Amino acid sequence: MKLAIIGATGLVGSTLLKILDLKPLKTKELILVASEKSKNTSISFQGIEYPIQMIEEAIKQKPDIAIFSAGSSISIKYAPILAKQGCYVIDNSSAWRMDSKVPLVVPEINAHTISTQTKIIANPNCSTIQMVMAIAPLHKKYTIKRLVISTYQSVSGTGVKAINQLMDERAGKTSTKIYPHPIDLNCFPHGGEFLENGNTTEEEKLIHETRKILNDPSIALTATVVRIPVIGGHSESVNIEFEKGFELDDITSTLSHTPGITIQDNPQQNLYPMPINAKDKDDVFVGRIRRDESVKNGLNLWVVSDNLRKGAATNALQIAQYLVTNELA
Repeated sequence: MKLAIIGATGLVGSTLLKILDLKPLKTKELILVASEKSKNTSISFQGIEYPIQMIEEAIKQKPDIAIFSAGSSISIKYAPILAKQGCYVIDNSSAWRMDSKVPLVVPEINAHTISTQTKIIANPNCSTIQMVMAIAPLHKKYTIKRLVISTYQSVSGTGVKAINQLMDERAGKTSTKIYPHPIDLNCFPHGGEFLENGNTTEEEKLIHETRKILNDPSIALTATVVRIPVIGGHSESVNIEFEKGFELDDITSTLSHTPGITIQDNPQQNLYPMPINAKDKDDVFVGRIRRDESVKNGLNLWVVSDNLRKGAATNALQIAQYLVTNELA
């Protein structure tokens, strides 16, 4: 099985290699691809030096699976070419997520939407993945009527230049500004680009991707995305209104038996999810599980996950593993 990683030198690409080193796929050949500026360089992986290739070279080698983490424009241009060759493309960008013919997959929830006909598979937005991991099993039992989401997102979601801005500000250095405001000792309600309706693109992703993954367009959603001075890990306040009544013990029991979820919920002992503890872990952490007493059948959750792991690289590799395990690739 030939595996290509498109965008191997980026934050998500390097995280993919880190996880592959711990949880290898049955890969006979690894093809690492990056942009022109990385030409004539190499990446050391498991004691082997892999030369960085250009994407045109990778296409000629006809990989079985290609994981794209190089931005929407690259995915739009090259994913169909690889798919036409029979390659499964797992795309981390937003390019294909809302295409009705492309499955938007979190394997624990809807891997069944993948088939031999779905050669392009979209990886959801990082903030969407961690939230649906927590709410999908609850939606099955109690039926979600409305969601109010506030996110507190790491600078790593914007990329390495945003991390550099934060660390340079912290060190008192002048650097290239990726954000419109200082991020150190600050936060701002701005993720993505602002749209005519007042939402940002990041907020719209949460709304539309959640409905698609849960296969329920009737869910009412509203979201506010906030960028905070944290290097790894997104946090979310998730307020849920259910159609049906529930017991808190049943909520906790359901989540604790959900693969990929870890409960951290003992406020008396100051135990609750935090990005500092979620960093470099694959699970989604859930705590502050309590009723919202302002509305009938209301629930509050605090959801934290490493946005580069389950929010991107881990989820993509789980999709690849599903393809291999089910002999689709």
